[in-house]
Amino acid sequence: MYYTRQLLPSGTIKKIITLFLLFSFFNLSIGQQPKKVMDEKVYAIWNTIQKPVISNDGNWVVYQLTPGEGDTHLKIFNTKNKKEHSFERGLNAKITDDSHFVVFQIKPPVDTIKAMKRRKVKKKNLPKDSLGIYDLERNVLVKIPEVKSFKVPEKWNGYIAYLRTPQVFEKGDSSTVQPKKKETKDSGTRLMVRALQTGQEEVFEFVQNYIFAKEGERLMFSSTGNDTTFLAGVYLFDFGKKDLLPLHRQQGKYKKITFDEQGTQAAFLANVDTTHAQVAPFQLHFWKEGKDSAQLIFTNENVLLQHDWIVSEYGQLFFSKNAKRLFFGVAPPPILQDTSLLEEEIVNVEVWSYTDKVLHTRQKNRLEKEKKRAYLTVYDISKNRFQQLGDLMVEDVRTGDEGNADIVLGYDQKPYEITTSWEGGPSHKDLYINKLGENGWQIIARNIRGTPHLSPHAKYVYWYSTPDTAWFTYSIENRKITQVTNNKISKFYDELNDRPMHPWNYSMAGWTTDDAAILIYDRYDIWKIDPEYKSEPVRLTKGREADSPTVFRYVKLDKEEREIDLKKDLFVHFFNTKNKQEGYGKWNPTTRQFKKMTGGDYAYTRRPQKARDVNVLLFTKENFQVFPDLRVVKKWDFSKTIKVSEANPQQSEYKWGTIELYSWRSLDGQKLEGMLVKPEGFDPKKKYPMIVNFYERSSDRLHRHRAPFPHRSTINYSYYSNRGYLIFNPDVPYRVGYPGESALNAVVPGVTSLIEKGFVDAKNIGLQGHSWGGYQAAYLVTKTNIFKCAESGAPVVNMISAYGGIRWGSGMSRMFQYEHTQSRIGGTLWEYPLRYIENSPIFFVDKIQTPLLILHN
Repeated sequence: MYYTRQLLPSGTIKKIITLFLLFSFFNLSIGQQPKKVMDEKVYAIWNTIQKPVISNDGNWVVYQLTPGEGDTHLKIFNTKNKKEHSFERGLNAKITDDSHFVVFQIKPPVDTIKAMKRRKVKKKNLPKDSLGIYDLERNVLVKIPEVKSFKVPEKWNGYIAYLRTPQVFEKGDSSTVQPKKKETKDSGTRLMVRALQTGQEEVFEFVQNYIFAKEGERLMFSSTGNDTTFLAGVYLFDFGKKDLLPLHRQQGKYKKITFDEQGTQAAFLANVDTTHAQVAPFQLHFWKEGKDSAQLIFTNENVLLQHDWIVSEYGQLFFSKNAKRLFFGVAPPPILQDTSLLEEEIVNVEVWSYTDKVLHTRQKNRLEKEKKRAYLTVYDISKNRFQQLGDLMVEDVRTGDEGNADIVLGYDQKPYEITTSWEGGPSHKDLYINKLGENGWQIIARNIRGTPHLSPHAKYVYWYSTPDTAWFTYSIENRKITQVTNNKISKFYDELNDRPMHPWNYSMAGWTTDDAAILIYDRYDIWKIDPEYKSEPVRLTKGREADSPTVFRYVKLDKEEREIDLKKDLFVHFFNTKNKQEGYGKWNPTTRQFKKMTGGDYAYTRRPQKARDVNVLLFTKENFQVFPDLRVVKKWDFSKTIKVSEANPQQSEYKWGTIELYSWRSLDGQKLEGMLVKPEGFDPKKKYPMIVNFYERSSDRLHRHRAPFPHRSTINYSYYSNRGYLIFNPDVPYRVGYPGESALNAVVPGVTSLIEKGFVDAKNIGLQGHSWGGYQAAYLVTKTNIFKCAESGAPVVNMISAYGGIRWGSGMSRMFQYEHTQSRIGGTLWEYPLRYIENSPIFFVDKIQTPLLILHN
């Protein structure tokens, strides 16, 4: 092929050059459009990503994109052709097991609902949810109106089930035939069972509850019946046989319908009493494949029950993994109100006593939960034998090996409830084991302070003891307790703990195959430890290096994994404590060699999702400037990462700051670090206003993204940096007894060192904090005038009055908080009265010269 070149006249060349320069200038002027300054309206338009999920074949990613205000959009992304489909108001999506369909709710428009509510439209007449069924292969969407709920089989395909919302009939409407029995919350509604490929549907009337078997192609539901052709009861639908089997037909209330995993056995609770007894007499029914109906196997008259105990309608009902056992709950009879008394004869009084083992406010907090407390009982199916496991002594019971094990674990906290009310968590416990088939609990440890668990195959009980700062195991076979960690080889407790309490642990990765070893974390590494300490612990990773200490943590990619196979590489997340870089890699447990797969100046999600059937990974990475959009990598090749979402493309239109680590020395000479946010286009020759915002230690979150979001009482870093502010977040190490002084010791020299850099406007420095940060802000303004103004959100300004306060969430006294935990006083009010006074800003209000806004929220 030949090319020819023709020379142009000089005049034409000049015109072309002129046009080129004009065009370039025009493009340049467009490119230099000033970026936007944020106002409160950005909170409404900024999106968050919710409920991401990847299909089993790795070809599809589904997620919700939700703005600050307005309707959610459901996004479906094809990882093969990189095309995306969007559905308005879609949410709560499920992908079928074969990765062929996405099923989801469709909400009515938010603005429509608000407008109708303003017009006082009745709730029953408001628009209802719809159901969306999207065929991924044929690109076809089916919408079904007025759907209350839906379910998708977990490990088989072809069908879904959904409940319709109750049909509404207006009174006096002669154009519609009024049914004799109406659909309501109590009577149930139509259950539709739909074949996904054909769209054909089966209809079952007045259904209240329904459930698919996990693996077997069966559906079970309870119905109140139509009073004529379809009787009330519990039914099983077999999809293979296209057969409906009535398990139990009788008018009554049915609860807790459940299958074993294969759908070959079923159980449910039934109350068929017609006398309207005050205590509902629920009965346990059981069905096994091959039987024509369910059998009544346990009632309140069973000889196992003592002292008028009953079958609990609130207890868990579940089969063991191997389907050989059925677990359910029993309970003491409830205390009934005397219905013969008149209202004015009923005495409503609270009695508080110093002899109460549990503070009265805590009793009130736990009242509803205690009313529904159930005690675990087991039915051995092959032996037709029942055994009550939980009782008034050992209330909390845990099964082992997903219910397969012959051992259950129990613990009793009651002897130590008074102590726990003073100390806070973790609570003290006595530990017990019980062998199924042998009545009676055997105590294995007294007064442990930790949370006990059974190993995956129930060969060991294990726990971390906070007073001992060590992990312990109990061998079921040898009946022996072993301390499996000591702090000589490494510290397995929080090395940075600066609270006057026993330090917590760094958690664990899990157990290896057949309970052979337990994988425990120290500050940096993963350790392989013999549960009976017959061999020395082995450090599998090499994170504790002097030049650049790195934290390695195992990432569980199979959600059903119960044990870790050390013959395979471990997928790990790493975090460099020096530069805060994160990433993923694989660690070979045999060679102890690490292969970095990806990483850098980003934060990577600690819980990525792997497609079940292929090596496709769904994850996020983020930093201050990069939103945590969804990304996919195939076959572990991170050089070919696919970006799935683009949640906030409008971010490029706004000024966006940068963030960096900043170091200085405290008043007592400690080298400290914190985070410094600078506005876009930062010029060190200029002076900027600065906001100081902090809590405790935050610098490890250097690479976390901070999207515009209206928090109730803390500043948004992106918003304020956009408006030209510096933001300083200093880490604070605390000295027991002097939390306020510790904050002063760290924060003020950090601020003054920044002023010395020359780019901080010393006359315009603000201070802001919330909760514990709010307390410290209130304290600081009693000690320094360096801040032009301060805002303190939800602070405690008087530690003496707060000392006897009650926590809203738990009903516990706040004393433990000041003596042992965050407030760090280190003792009681009568032991250290001066510490309580010195750390309470209210006693130094006369020293405040800084304008202070306190938000009580």
